[in-house]
Amino acid sequence: MPDAVVIGAGPNGLVAANLLADAGWSVTVLEEQDEPGGAVRHDNGVDPDFTTDLFSSFYPLAAASPVLAGLHLEREGLRWSHAPRVLAHPLSDGRCAVLGRDLDDTAASLDTFADGDGAAWRELHDVWERLRPDLLDALFTPFPPVRAGARLAARLRAGGGLRLARSLVLPVRRLGEEEFRGEGGRLLLAGNALHADLAPEAAGSGGFGWLMSMLGQTYGFPVPVGGSGALTSALTQRLHRRGGVLRCGQRVSEVVVRQGRAVAVRTAGGETVPARRAVLADVSVPALYGTLVGSAHLPAQVLADLRRFQWDFATFKVDWALDGPVPWQADAASAAGTVHLADGVDELTRFAAQIAMRQVPDRPFALFGQMTTADATRSPEGTEAAWAYTHVPHRIAGDAGDAGLAGTWDAREQELMADRVERQVERFAPGFRSLIRARRILAPPTLQSLNANLYGGAINGGTTALHQQLVFRPIPGTGRPETPVANLFLASAGAHPGGGVHGAPGANAARAALRKHLPSGLTRAQRLLTRRNRKGERDTGFGG
Repeated sequence: MPDAVVIGAGPNGLVAANLLADAGWSVTVLEEQDEPGGAVRHDNGVDPDFTTDLFSSFYPLAAASPVLAGLHLEREGLRWSHAPRVLAHPLSDGRCAVLGRDLDDTAASLDTFADGDGAAWRELHDVWERLRPDLLDALFTPFPPVRAGARLAARLRAGGGLRLARSLVLPVRRLGEEEFRGEGGRLLLAGNALHADLAPEAAGSGGFGWLMSMLGQTYGFPVPVGGSGALTSALTQRLHRRGGVLRCGQRVSEVVVRQGRAVAVRTAGGETVPARRAVLADVSVPALYGTLVGSAHLPAQVLADLRRFQWDFATFKVDWALDGPVPWQADAASAAGTVHLADGVDELTRFAAQIAMRQVPDRPFALFGQMTTADATRSPEGTEAAWAYTHVPHRIAGDAGDAGLAGTWDAREQELMADRVERQVERFAPGFRSLIRARRILAPPTLQSLNANLYGGAINGGTTALHQQLVFRPIPGTGRPETPVANLFLASAGAHPGGGVHGAPGANAARAALRKHLPSGLTRAQRLLTRRNRKGERDTGFGG
């Protein structure tokens, strides 16, 4: 009988399992798919000579995460690679805003849009540097982050805190207008806000766009050398070395609850796997409370709140094997790993408005990845492994374009939508389509079939909007990994702090489970180590 059963071998589940194993617990991880990784996997499915990330690709949050740093995955062979530039946002007139790996590079790019905008970017960066240690500590620890929050509040009070807090809750359109005279800085902030499901007019989108931009400025948007699955391989190798058990092809159909406590899980094949101390669920919130745990074991208020749970946008992705570099009209985009494709902030607003009206956008905002530019191992020299994803509504009422897309996502609709995405790329890179050697389409149902947590391709475990963050995530009054069922812990992106590959939800769940079973006879040194792990400091392994 293992001490803990972890449901799901995504990055959060694997982080949780590693931390439990570091504490001396026996751990079994059960994964539905035939391989681990969740949304951190790669393959050669587009072309045998090209390595393609199936889902996520660029990992600024992983680079900033004290959770992952504490696991020392470089000892398992994990290496990171960077494109020469972090991000670019070209416009159809040939101008291009660039987020460089060097602050001077970014500032110089923004000054081409309006004199003084480089200095404005430096001021935003100065604020980030003052707040960064405590902000990251607060981000990667359970809510409420008492110690980090107190330190952060003190820094805010000392530096005009109310005005800064106002800036962070602004819509990103308004923040950009207040901070920059030209369009370049506004584009960087707004495009980064739409890495989540935050429209330019959404409250809090300014803070999220600023956070992602500053993460990129400080840590870059790195990629694992050899493919995103290299990060998964490092986590699984580490777990195996510490005695953890990983079983793939095992779909969990039920959390067994007795007398209000999670005591086991049951698989779709009928096997019961007991858990002596805890069950940790790296699954979506609706799956946990709507399927795995029977309603009889949940408070009525939880079930009522679950009906108000909101997913983030659905996702449509296209992967390409290209016979040459992307022919960007703006040369500056050629060196960026990530490229944002929308012809200005107004076009971002138009895109988000169409989704809000349940229409398939006619000019889809695309996040475009140049993977060989970021990591030369991904494809043969002189070629490019590339992808783009865009968002669509979960329930479609109409097509803003002229193709009549209705959201059936049959073969015809998939091809039409992929063509639409390629036309968007062509607006900024004429001749792009002539370079396509092969392509693969991952429509919303396909993404979900490859990873059940990606409902309709929703990639953040639920909306990033303010009404489902912090104490409201995943439902009001929570914000922590504990659940209404004793010994059952939520370890997925559905829990605070949410989506992104950083391991914090898994680490928070593991620490909560360990804290519940903390022996009363620990030595003072052991208690200090435990407190350090609760705080999310860099040495997150218990003896690891």
